[in-house]
Amino acid sequence: MEDWVETYRTLRKRNWIILAFLTSFSYFLFSPMLAAGVAFGGLVAIASFGAMQRTIRRAFSFDGRGNVKKGLIIIKVFLRLFLLAAVLYVLITKVKIDPVGLAIGLSTVVLGIVSLGVSQAWRMRPGRTV
Repeated sequence: MEDWVETYRTLRKRNWIILAFLTSFSYFLFSPMLAAGVAFGGLVAIASFGAMQRTIRRAFSFDGRGNVKKGLIIIKVFLRLFLLAAVLYVLITKVKIDPVGLAIGLSTVVLGIVSLGVSQAWRMRPGRTV
């Protein structure tokens, strides 16, 4: 369990670092509108990932709190998905956030997971002593 806590902490840090890098990169090299899209997309992705992680941890915990019914978990996931869709709809139609920037920002968590996997694989490569 301690490995997961440390891994999740590392992943959260990476997500914020990647979001800061992508937002500043897009601001200085492209436009403030693109940077706003990246920032909003990243915030939505990180918040959604954190909420999903909490739901999954509660559902599969072994300390007695894991008595959540499967149907309730599925309902929570779908409600969260509809809420995410509504937030994205409002951001694109009402706030006029750049959709390309939004898509880049929504990739923040994916990039964080990939970078964490690559760094873990690099650390565990054959012939390397830890």
